[in-house]
Amino acid sequence: MENAAPNPRSSGSLHRFANPGRFLRLTESWLPWLSGAALVVLGIGIVWGLWLAPRDWQQGETVRIMFVHVPMAWLAMGGYMGLAILSIMSLIWRHPLADLTARELSPIGAAVTALCLLTGSLWGKPMWGTWWVWDARLTSVLVLFFLWLGHAALVRAFDDPERGARMGAILALVGVVNVPIVKFSVDWWNTLHQPASVTRLDAPGMHVDILYPLLWCTLGFTLAFMAVTLAATRAAVMERRVRALQMAAARRADASPGQMRSVEA
Repeated sequence: MENAAPNPRSSGSLHRFANPGRFLRLTESWLPWLSGAALVVLGIGIVWGLWLAPRDWQQGETVRIMFVHVPMAWLAMGGYMGLAILSIMSLIWRHPLADLTARELSPIGAAVTALCLLTGSLWGKPMWGTWWVWDARLTSVLVLFFLWLGHAALVRAFDDPERGARMGAILALVGVVNVPIVKFSVDWWNTLHQPASVTRLDAPGMHVDILYPLLWCTLGFTLAFMAVTLAATRAAVMERRVRALQMAAARRADASPGQMRSVEA
């Protein structure tokens, strides 16, 4: 890892972050600010959404689940797109940090998608009268959850980390076709799930008293997602550096008796 050099075909911007030491130095200064911003923005969004925002005239207090569910759904899809980009960087440019970041991202993405499914079930029970229905939106999100889990398991299933990363990258790129299915399933098929309310081209389909705290929660959860991913990647880089130092020390220890015998001879 330490001696890996970026492929010369990669761009200059990729070169800048390819060195693990430079990555650690940059993120050491970024991570506290990013984590602090995530806490502040998310704190404002949660307080605003769960306590200060008005109850919905139709859904009542149940609508507050949306302030967690919707950000989790966006992060599940957006995070998977990030995983696909990392996979392209790994397969084409052999970026030395792309594999590590992807490896650490998939458990986080699986957790986010699980929260999306859980909060969706909690929201669906009072609204639809059931915890689960096999409609297009819910089923495609469940498939997305299994893709996250599959990537997390596949990259750890091989003794050779490079081979595992390669197989995981291929799975991520194949699975990316599910993301537009998740996004547009409510438009393509007749489902119980409500259509898009925020990303409509004409105007958002919700009152600003609910829209604004939702956007704050989404920004806060997004910053937290980025901070956790960066922290996990930093930990993976440092763990690999420590392992490399231990292996080098073990090789030196194994070589020392042989050198002493040659000196004695």
